[in-house]
Amino acid sequence: MKRILVIDDAATVRMYYRQVLEAQGFAVDEAGNGYEGLEKALIGTFDLYIIDVNMPKMDGYTVLRSIRREPSIGATPALMISTEGQARDTAAAYAAGANLYFQKPVRPDALVLYVRLLTGENPP
Repeated sequence: MKRILVIDDAATVRMYYRQVLEAQGFAVDEAGNGYEGLEKALIGTFDLYIIDVNMPKMDGYTVLRSIRREPSIGATPALMISTEGQARDTAAAYAAGANLYFQKPVRPDALVLYVRLLTGENPP
């Protein structure tokens, strides 16, 4: 079973991702801010990170740059999702090390499709 870490300060967003992904057979863990997310990433084993950009304490770009500097977890795929939709936001996400960038809201079918793609998980 593929493990996903969702890092987002909005509890409703984390719950939405959890419901969608667990229904498709993924195991989901959550972090409510960037510091908690980085800590969980460093001590856990995950197949994908879903990271919000705008969070208090530590933004998603900083979280992802920190993950990318860690040899043991730096190659794990990351999907960044934000309400920000300007070209500079997308560029900043890719510069931080994102594999994909989406603007909220993300449709459930698109979320599942790209999570499967990034984790190498085949459809059931």
